[in-house]
Amino acid sequence: MIDILNLTLEELTDWLRRDLDQQPFRARQIWKWLWHKRARSFAEMSDLSAALRALLQEKAAIVWPAVETTQISSDGTVKFLLRLADGEMVETVLIPSESREGKGRMTQCLSSQVGCAMGCTFCSTGAMGFTRNMSMGEILGQVLVAQEYLGDSPDNPRLRNLVFMGMGEPLLNLSEVMKSLRTLNSELGLSFSPRRITVSTCGVEKGLRELGESGLAYLAVSLHAPNQALRARIMPRAARWPLNELMESLRVYPLKARERLTFEYLLLGGVNDSLEHARELSRLMAHVKGKLNLIVYNLAEGAPYRAPTPEALQAF
Repeated sequence: MIDILNLTLEELTDWLRRDLDQQPFRARQIWKWLWHKRARSFAEMSDLSAALRALLQEKAAIVWPAVETTQISSDGTVKFLLRLADGEMVETVLIPSESREGKGRMTQCLSSQVGCAMGCTFCSTGAMGFTRNMSMGEILGQVLVAQEYLGDSPDNPRLRNLVFMGMGEPLLNLSEVMKSLRTLNSELGLSFSPRRITVSTCGVEKGLRELGESGLAYLAVSLHAPNQALRARIMPRAARWPLNELMESLRVYPLKARERLTFEYLLLGGVNDSLEHARELSRLMAHVKGKLNLIVYNLAEGAPYRAPTPEALQAF
């Protein structure tokens, strides 16, 4: 039985024609039910014939991640622990903010892998190790869960932005991430503008150019060190691509008008937060079109790092 959420519109069209002898317009109808109306069953698809609905029920399934737990913090952040069809668990997070008009909106942090193979020494997911890649249906199922949670009332916060910054390295699951981005961008899919989607990478050479040339999302780079030696110490697998080569690739990365790269720099107390590190970082970024997001380390139990002092943070 096929999980229909794993099919792009083109794949769904081909499958319906080849296996069920259906015309292409049926794929567009079904896609609207899946992604616009968030249908969980074929029985809900009222503009399809009863015979076709029964056939779809026999041949396919609509598999959403199951919400195992929901945690809500005092600032309105919502964290979901989701159980996938094979029992594996992933997390996705809704982060609240306000528009200039004072209306509530949400940014969702998406996972792309179960676990992570990069092994960054400051990352809890990296300590878990890698289990497997997530499919398009599992990646976008996180969005469906969030949209259902938020509801459709105009008074509720709207899901505005998506960031691939959860569990996993997106560029190591490039094919499913690209399928997800095309479905997110499609007006017949989830209808998110590329300006509202950011894909974050630790710095993986394969797939970086393909992502840039697709124009499907903005790029964020987890930098976290201003020189190769320190990067190799705290991000050993990412550092296999030398920092100078990474920065040269980013210097020529395809950007749209007014688009900038985002660089993420996690400040670790006594590790990468000195004034000399700040000077090195300034020189490193001088020749790329980017903006820098400084993040203060959030202490994790058993981790070998600490947050910078307030004084070190301000000096940096």
